[in-house]
Amino acid sequence: MLKILDIYIIKKFLGTFFFTLLLVICVIIVFDISEKLEDFIDHKAPLKAIAFDYYLNFVPYFANMFSPLFIFISVIFFTSKMASNSEIVAILSGGISFKRMLRPYLISALVLALLSYYLNNFLIPEANKNRLAFEEVYYRNKMKNYDFNIHMKINDNTYIYMTNFVVDLNLGNNFSIERFNKEGELEYKLLSDNVKWDSTINKWSITNYVERHIDGLNETITTGVRKDTILDLKPEEFKRRNNYITTMNFFELNDFIEEQKFKGSSQVVDSELEKHQRGAYPFATFVLTIIGVSISSRKVRGGIGLHIGLGLLISFSYILFMQISSTFATNSGFPAVIAVWIPNVLYSLLALYLLKKAPK
Repeated sequence: MLKILDIYIIKKFLGTFFFTLLLVICVIIVFDISEKLEDFIDHKAPLKAIAFDYYLNFVPYFANMFSPLFIFISVIFFTSKMASNSEIVAILSGGISFKRMLRPYLISALVLALLSYYLNNFLIPEANKNRLAFEEVYYRNKMKNYDFNIHMKINDNTYIYMTNFVVDLNLGNNFSIERFNKEGELEYKLLSDNVKWDSTINKWSITNYVERHIDGLNETITTGVRKDTILDLKPEEFKRRNNYITTMNFFELNDFIEEQKFKGSSQVVDSELEKHQRGAYPFATFVLTIIGVSISSRKVRGGIGLHIGLGLLISFSYILFMQISSTFATNSGFPAVIAVWIPNVLYSLLALYLLKKAPK
């Protein structure tokens, strides 16, 4: 049962958070418009599309991305104000323990964490589809694939290779196929100059090819100028930007990760980072809330300014640490789940330490 104190703190928490969020988003939108206005004019973007397809979907994406920072600042701000007005002293002097006072903070954090989790996994991916589609037409340069030496597994026993893929032509250069039998022995190999997607027949056209059919010690070699074939592969797979994974909901992302693992794609790490970050950031709401309350509940001579300065330092260090640990996963083969959760674990220890030192 919520008490008057609980309702008071919850209103302060959520009210300050959403007010801070609204102010910052308005500022960000103004800067974003000033930065992209020339591109919008050059690409003749309709005003309706800018407002509803881009900014209406941009707001939840940006708000949720930095919600831990806004939550932390909100907690620091209104708790410091309560402390400077001696409200915290009055609460503790009235026989209410610090842990009991922490309850409405955690209730508010739970509400925001659940909201963030839902936004991350279901609402924002859908919004990102519209936002990124708008950017492809009215903002971004034409997509190019810069990957070289592309290796992919397209079914249980078949592998393909190409030097690179030209997006504009739907063309893969120096294409080859290898197929193995159940014993893991090579039974078929094809080498060709290139492979091209033919949209009129929905098949891949292979040109200037050499085929090897291997049966034990026997081998048959055939050559040809053109060969149309069906592969478990679509040209769209080579036209996806790295942010494509942000358009997938929880279930789509899990299926995509399994598919990329099967094919041996280099995008697996990025996909797993995206998946685990969607759970780690909502959890950070609790960690940063506890840190914020523990820091700002003590009345000090520096007042709100000192608390906010310290809070900004901690929150920015958390975001920086998260980015650094994610980079380790991308570049050094560090497990994505560990890279994403290490900051939460370390800052949880910091939260417990500060909670122990908080005024009782």
